[in-house]
Amino acid sequence: MKAVVQRCSAAQVRVGQELVARIDGPCLLALVGVAKTDTLAESHWLAQKILGLRVFDASNLPAKCLPPGSAREVSVSDTGLPVLLISQFTLYGKTAKGRRPTWEDAAAASVARPLFDAVAQRLAELGAQVSTGQFGADMAVTSTNDGPLTLILESASPEPRPE
Repeated sequence: MKAVVQRCSAAQVRVGQELVARIDGPCLLALVGVAKTDTLAESHWLAQKILGLRVFDASNLPAKCLPPGSAREVSVSDTGLPVLLISQFTLYGKTAKGRRPTWEDAAAASVARPLFDAVAQRLAELGAQVSTGQFGADMAVTSTNDGPLTLILESASPEPRPE
């Protein structure tokens, strides 16, 4: 699995004219791609990684987000800040040849959807407040990148790295 994770001060997603999800305030936006070879283990690894990324500066967060005695750099796990997950098969686009990307490494929707849902479910099980886009839809994602801070996460397929 791959994810492009951004620390944001706000994020939202629309499908057509419908607002599907909106977060006003500090959050993480994660664009998640699933490869043909991915398994449930990768989805659990990715959820843990997103939850534990220490990318928020405690001095910039409202006091209500922080437990007493917090470290300077805190995570979603430490703060309870929300996560917006968006399915993004194009993360597996290959662009080395020609001008037209190919999607041969991206999982078919029948494989990708359950694994994407497993990331969201695992995040929720671990205590995160999770919103998602609409899988397979043409979505308009709007975010205000804070920092900017953007990270690329990639599990080692077929077995994820222990962390």
